[in-house]
Order: sequence, then structure tokens, then C-alpha cells
Amino acid sequence: MDFSGLEEWPDKILTMQNNWIGKSTGVDISFDISSLGLEEREIPTFTTRIDTIFGVTFLVLAPEHRLVDQITTPQHRSEVEQYVAQARSTSEIDRLSADKEKTGVFTGSYAVNRLNYERVPIFISDYVLMTYGTGAVMGVPAHDARDFDFARQVIAPISWDGSDLMEAYLGDGFMTSSGPYDGMTNEEGVEAISDDVEKHGWGKRAVSYRIRDWLISRQRYWGTPIPMIYCESCGVLPVREEDLPVLLPSDAEFKPTGESPLVASADFVNTTCHGCGGPAKRETDTMDTFMDSSWYMMRYLSPHFSDGPVDPEVAKAWLPVDQYTGGAEHAVMHLLYSRFFIKALYDMGMVDFEEPFLRLFNQGVILGQDHEKMSKSRGNVVNPDDVVGVMGADAVRCFLMFIGPWDHGGPWSGEGINGIARWLNRVWDIATRDAAALDGSGGSASRETRRMLHQTVRKCYGDLDRFKFNTAIASMMELTNHLNRVWSDQSVEPELWSECVEKLLLMLAPMAPHMTEELWERSGRGYSIHQQDFPGWDDDLAADEVFTLVVQVNGKVRDKLEVPVWHS
Repeated sequence: MDFSGLEEWPDKILTMQNNWIGKSTGVDISFDISSLGLEEREIPTFTTRIDTIFGVTFLVLAPEHRLVDQITTPQHRSEVEQYVAQARSTSEIDRLSADKEKTGVFTGSYAVNRLNYERVPIFISDYVLMTYGTGAVMGVPAHDARDFDFARQVIAPISWDGSDLMEAYLGDGFMTSSGPYDGMTNEEGVEAISDDVEKHGWGKRAVSYRIRDWLISRQRYWGTPIPMIYCESCGVLPVREEDLPVLLPSDAEFKPTGESPLVASADFVNTTCHGCGGPAKRETDTMDTFMDSSWYMMRYLSPHFSDGPVDPEVAKAWLPVDQYTGGAEHAVMHLLYSRFFIKALYDMGMVDFEEPFLRLFNQGVILGQDHEKMSKSRGNVVNPDDVVGVMGADAVRCFLMFIGPWDHGGPWSGEGINGIARWLNRVWDIATRDAAALDGSGGSASRETRRMLHQTVRKCYGDLDRFKFNTAIASMMELTNHLNRVWSDQSVEPELWSECVEKLLLMLAPMAPHMTEELWERSGRGYSIHQQDFPGWDDDLAADEVFTLVVQVNGKVRDKLEVPVWHS
């Protein structure tokens, strides 16, 4: 899949999607089994390393491969059948685990490598899957770290001196022990061998994908009904557009039958065929809910639009989504499906953009106080509703944002949220003071306060734009500490104090929306704080008046000097 236009997506998400799609460019090549006297006379395989074809020492079939039963010899049948039964009871995830020891059994049969006419034994192993490729893999252990014990070197490093290699060589080099292709670079060998394989009809250049078709039907109630009907006369027909949407019935019974609850709803199942007018039955499976969430961002824009999935004028104004936030666990599900949907709609001419979400940010995971993932079995689950009931929603929100970088998450801390609650109480206290009580006339303290205010606004704006909520809150904490000091000294004028309070509330509003709304109203300002612009700043007013000059002699710090900043 093309990843252009996703420069602001995390690399790990793109890597996960790329691996899930699993695009591989290589060659389909078949091995001769005509000597076995079967109807099928060859075993097709796919390889991305046709340059290693002379290093093949065995073939491996998936235990579920259709030929396994036919090629297994009598003396190996019992062992093979036991292995097949064991493989069928193991999940694909476990079979592909990097930690699992590779196992396999010999079928007793051989195939012929057409490039050098050598007989190679045929094994079965559970690390080969029927759902990927052809279900058959050629074993080249010299260039596969998993099978190096069976190695025959056919690609050698440029600096190779002919001695035995101690581990599988996976890089580029020149071809050796490869017949007429000896001395070629492996890149040259790929092209030459591919040409010869195609010329002799033994295979062809091909592209393989790990990803498979999406089975969208589900035997459950919650989901969009699949809008198809079955008629004995007309066959399978889609529901007419004017009869959409097909709605879920309210009388469904939920029983542990393994069937969709819709099966038991006679009013839902029985309908009339719009083709012949005779009796028909509805499809009772519903769609995978990812079918809905893959394009929900479009429907949300115009949920009542009846002439299509989305109002095109509204979509043109608002799509694609500028910023999307969500968990990394959706990388190869929702985030991938949404991209497929939009690309299909683009190809159909229904949208004029090819990616649904231009910028992606993944939030981290909140752990228990024991720094472990929250789970009932560990007894470390924190119910946020309970905490909100005591501390308030704003305290919980600010604590979760202050706990660490937003994409890292962190452990829950009772002490930490208490600290945040105390700080919010200080903000409340500062915002409700009467500025008229101040009599500062504006001097160095006012200049320092104004500079700090503009620096804080600038920093907070930049931090929020980069999802650095923790440092944005930290900068506001520094400002509140400063405001408390100048209030004690009575060293700033009332107008400056009011400006500081107003901008502090505006900066804090996205993180503590309830408290800031209340304080905004109490101050006599118009509804609502959340309809105001983010405060601006002046770079000149934010500029430091002095900077620290570090004096070093022979690499050692000898002094630190406060030097005035020169402004042009």
C-alpha cells in the first residue's frame, strides 16, 4: 500500500500495516513430483529469493496442504497424521511465534528441483500456513537463520575466502554453486534465473500478499443487517435502495445456539421478493462492526443526509480528517480498514482524497499503581467514575495529562492526583481574588510577570499543538506559583493581574473545562470560555532580558555570568 501522504503518522503504525499487508515481490516456481504418479504433477511455491534456488535442500508443506495425504508413504503415515492433528489444534499466532521451536516430520516423498535436477525431501511443518502463499515453502537453510543446520552456500559475501560460514548469510553477494549463474551478483542472478524459469514454463514473476479477503458476516444481533434476500425463484437479490435501511427487530431472542438471534424473528426473516412478488427470506447474518466504523467520520458530518452516504459539499469542507487520535491496537484493524474504504471511494469517484486521517497520534496506556497493566486478576483496577465522584472530572483529566508524555502513558498514583487537585484549588483561589486589592505601580516585577505570561502562552500553545500536555500543565504551574508570589508582594498593577488570570483560564480550559467555565462565568465574562480564541503572545514581550553565560577553562566550568540580552 502507498504510504505517501502519511508523513505525520507514527512509523510503528506504518510498519505494522506494511507487515500485515505483507507485499512480497518474487517468483512462483514449481517443483516436479511427476514420479509419484499423482494427478497433480508439481508443487507450486513462492519465493522472494529465486537467486537461492540452487541451495534448496528440502520442501515444507503446511500440515493442511491437500497433497499431504497423497504423498505420505505408509511407513511415515502414523507420524504425519499425529503431527497434522497437533497442528490443527494450534492457533496461527502460536504457530508463527518467534519463540516457538520449529518442528516438522518427513512425508517419505521427494520432489525434483528443475534447475539442477536434484531430489529434495518433502516435510510438513506447522510454521507453514495454507492461508499465506501456496502453503508450500522451499527450504534454503544457508540463507535462512531458522534452518542453517541444513546449509549449502549459494550466495557468498563479496569478501568470501571459500571457508565455511558460521551462520546464515542474509545479505547481497555473488552466486556460487549455482551452475551457469556462478559469478553473477545475486541481483543479476534473480533476473537471469527468473527469465529462464519463465522461458521453460516452470513458473513466473509474481507478487504475493499476506493479507486475505475480509469475511464480514457475523452471527450476532448487534451489527448492520446484510441487505440481501433469498427467493426460490429469483435467487439471491440485494434489497432495493428505497427499502433501505434494513432495521434490526425488537423481538430477537438471545439463546446459546451459535446462530444469529435474528434467525428466530419470523417478522424479520420472512419478507416479499421484489423481483417476483413471492415469499422470500432475509439474510440473518449482520456485518462486522468495522464495516461501520471504517467510514463513520464521513457520516458524522451529515447524519440526516438521505441522498447518499455524506453531503458532498460538507465533505469537501471538512475531509480528510486533519488530526486523529486513537490507540495503537487499531493499527491493523480500524485504521487499516478505514484507509481501504477511502481508497475504494476515491477509485469510485465519490471522494477527492485518498487518505482518511492526515495526522495520527497514539495515546499511551494508563497502568495500575503497581506499574502493571490494569486487570481484575491483579486487583489494581482504578474505576475513574469513583475518582471523579471525589476529585471531580477536571482533576482526573489533568492528572492523566500530567502523568507523562501523552503517547507514553504511565502508572496511576493516588499521591499524584492529590497534587493535581491541590494545584487546581490554587488556580481557583487565584482566579477569585479581587484585583482591585493590588496597588502595584508597575516596575521590574510587572515586567517579569508580563514576560513570564507571554512565555507561558507561547510554550503552552506549542505544547498543545504537539500533544505535550504534561509540559503545558507544568508551565501553567510555574505561572501560578509566580502569581502567588507577586500577590504576596503586592508588586503588580490590577490590570496586569486580571490579564494574567484571564489568559491562565483560557490556557487551562481545554484540560479543565468545567472549572474554567465556572470561573469564567463568575468573573462576569460572556458565555462560554470554550467559544473564545486561544490567547495570543508577543515575542518581544516574551524575550528574556538576561541570559546565563557559562565560562569554561580547559573544559571545566569556572563561572556563570548573567549577561543582558541585546535586542535589535
